[in-house]
Amino acid sequence: MKMLGRQLGAARRAAGLSQPALAAALNVNDETIASIEQGRRPLKLDIAEKCDELLGTKGTLAVGVTNLPEIDQFPLWVEEYMDQEKVAVALSWYDNAVIPGLLQTEAYARAVLQNRVPAYDEESLETTLRLRLDRQEILKRKCPPTLSFVVWEPTLRLRIGSEEVRREQMQYLREVAELPCVSLQVLPLDSNLHAGLNGPFTLLETPDHQHLAYTESQRGSQLVSDPEEVSRLARKYAMLRTQALNIQYSKGLLDRLLGEQ
Repeated sequence: MKMLGRQLGAARRAAGLSQPALAAALNVNDETIASIEQGRRPLKLDIAEKCDELLGTKGTLAVGVTNLPEIDQFPLWVEEYMDQEKVAVALSWYDNAVIPGLLQTEAYARAVLQNRVPAYDEESLETTLRLRLDRQEILKRKCPPTLSFVVWEPTLRLRIGSEEVRREQMQYLREVAELPCVSLQVLPLDSNLHAGLNGPFTLLETPDHQHLAYTESQRGSQLVSDPEEVSRLARKYAMLRTQALNIQYSKGLLDRLLGEQ
């Protein structure tokens, strides 16, 4: 679906048409074309056939539609984020519901994914799990990125998975906290200040020093590149770090939680 969207965009530009112009010729909304090109909406066969005729692509798009896999694993912007994550020089991650994905054990990640509604089928669950764990390879890079994490204390106390799964996750989190590339801070329950009430987000710096952000909510995820929006999230993250326990106190809290289990 994403590849077809890119092909449509390339063919449209080669024909010298804007998205609104192509939408008008097809008698569809401008947003429809934008969504298809961004991989957020599938290209339907009837529109593909009309595009082939308008853009001179000689049936290429229609053939692509008829041979399209049933579903993409991730939307285009999620894949774009993951591509950037692999090569990032710095990542700053705030989470308030689960342990950040880059720090999850396999058993904990499986328990998190099993709570999805609607539920994954077995094949989709295993594929999503493997992709999540593969992302953790950045921790093992010869020159890993600078990684900063702020997690809200309820995230550590949430009863996801069995007692064994939770203990293994906490032990792993405590080990990762000692890595020289990692800064892990906990925002405690008794804090009366909380700059992250609107939900989790990630800040990312690319090798060419572009600053991006990634947000998730019940309605889906979003890759943010607008400088003003990224700046707003960066200021929130800076405030969260001042409100959270420092690194040593955060390690102490993890030790106490492990002792309670």
